[in-house]
Amino acid sequence: MRVDSAEKKAFLVACGCLVIGGLGFRLTMSQLNVYLQKEPVPLRNALDELPVTLGDWKQVGKDQQLSDAVVEELGTKNYLDRAYVYQSDSSKGIFQVHLAYYTGMIDTVPHIPERCWGAAGLVMIGQPVLRPMVLDSSKWDLQNGPIQAASGKRYSQAAVKEPVTRKDVMVNLPLGDIVMTASTFQDPKHPDMTFIGAYLFIANGSVTPSALAVRNLSFKLSDRYAYYCKVQFSFRVYEKPEIAITMFDQLARNLLQSLLPQLMRSLPDWPALENSSTPIQVTSS
Repeated sequence: MRVDSAEKKAFLVACGCLVIGGLGFRLTMSQLNVYLQKEPVPLRNALDELPVTLGDWKQVGKDQQLSDAVVEELGTKNYLDRAYVYQSDSSKGIFQVHLAYYTGMIDTVPHIPERCWGAAGLVMIGQPVLRPMVLDSSKWDLQNGPIQAASGKRYSQAAVKEPVTRKDVMVNLPLGDIVMTASTFQDPKHPDMTFIGAYLFIANGSVTPSALAVRNLSFKLSDRYAYYCKVQFSFRVYEKPEIAITMFDQLARNLLQSLLPQLMRSLPDWPALENSSTPIQVTSS
């Protein structure tokens, strides 16, 4: 097959335009500080290093180890499944706390109760409901935290004790209202028991109760890094649904009050990342 010189020139010009256009696009994105490919950022502390005592709550039993198949389905090896009991009395309340950490990815679909619990035979009652978790901020520092450049909002800070030195260190809390999405379920085999699954997400320094919004938070074009952490509580009680959800609200607020600052000690310090110009080295686990 013969190709004349004019066609060769046209082909070479087209290839040159593609190369120049690609380089120009990357240069423009760099100049605008736009990151289409996100870099992963490691946890500062492993999730299983969370204290076994969180305020009025104490760990009961051992951390649950998921099977390889479940971990593959979960999409991350950075997880924690731990039961906490309220005031050392299981009759007052037990929460199964599930944490799952993802970084450098945006295509992971979060596993949430309204999508997953039905496969276990539970039947959802009504629709998921947003449950505001109004925490006590009287011991938080609301005046001296760093300011997020994009929004002009100031991060609140809380003091937590380092497990080794026992000294107080300040951690930056996520921006946004603390709200959980809660779903109520019943088991046809145990109709007198109510199950509640609730969750929120911490993503790139902000918090959201939405499994859809978390992808927007963790994939802002101006952010070099991307991470999100799912915080899920599972609660079951021999009560009617309306009583169970009232109990859940009180217990969840109490647990989050102590859990949130400790969790932020493990998650990346997002204000520091926002001001960092040096890429972070991530070691494989």
